[in-house]
Amino acid sequence: MLVSMKKSFDEERRKLVEKLIHEGILKSQSVIRAMLTVPRELFVPYKYRELAYIDAPLPTLEGQTISAPHMVAIICELLMLDVGMKVLEVGGGSGYHAAVCAEIVAPKDIPREKWGHVYTIERIPALVEFARENLRRCGYDDRVDVVLGDGTLGYEEAAPYDRIFVTAAAPSIPKPLIDQLKDGGRIVIPIGGSFYQELIVGLKKGDELLTFSAGGCVFVPLIGKYGWKEY
Repeated sequence: MLVSMKKSFDEERRKLVEKLIHEGILKSQSVIRAMLTVPRELFVPYKYRELAYIDAPLPTLEGQTISAPHMVAIICELLMLDVGMKVLEVGGGSGYHAAVCAEIVAPKDIPREKWGHVYTIERIPALVEFARENLRRCGYDDRVDVVLGDGTLGYEEAAPYDRIFVTAAAPSIPKPLIDQLKDGGRIVIPIGGSFYQELIVGLKKGDELLTFSAGGCVFVPLIGKYGWKEY
């Protein structure tokens, strides 16, 4: 029965990735391989496991959601990740997106000394524990650190970062995140109000951040000192 379920999830995952390729969302081989590898069904609450490969957000804990697979793919493509990069995620959620990034920057088929690393910040304690357990169970806990804290402040302890991405909507790009981004680094973040945002890509050039919009999106609010107030 367990083998049958695994085969079923593997097939559903493959079909979803093929759909995203056909739609022109998935393009790079590294992101395609990562999304074929990471088991999304193990990053959602058990009662939603059968829905893991529907291309839609799903509830997790504390009123939060796991992003739709197409949005994970879009952000990963925009980040232009590569092996060995240090990545900061703001809004760790269930740990799925961090695992996909870790699969790209630190694939297990290369020597450990060449691995990159992912740091993900989550403000909700229950989700921190949920993400840590999911990552441990799936074998990513040696490539991802889950930190409890205000993501709008970034994570100075491991800065600077090659890439930063945010999975909640902010009124503007938090200054600490810009400060913690390496020169030449990229940030991807939704900017806007409660019901609609633009997915902004920023490229750091010295003291300047050059930005462009990659299109519309809808995310939950980014709560914190440099985000929205608690609601």
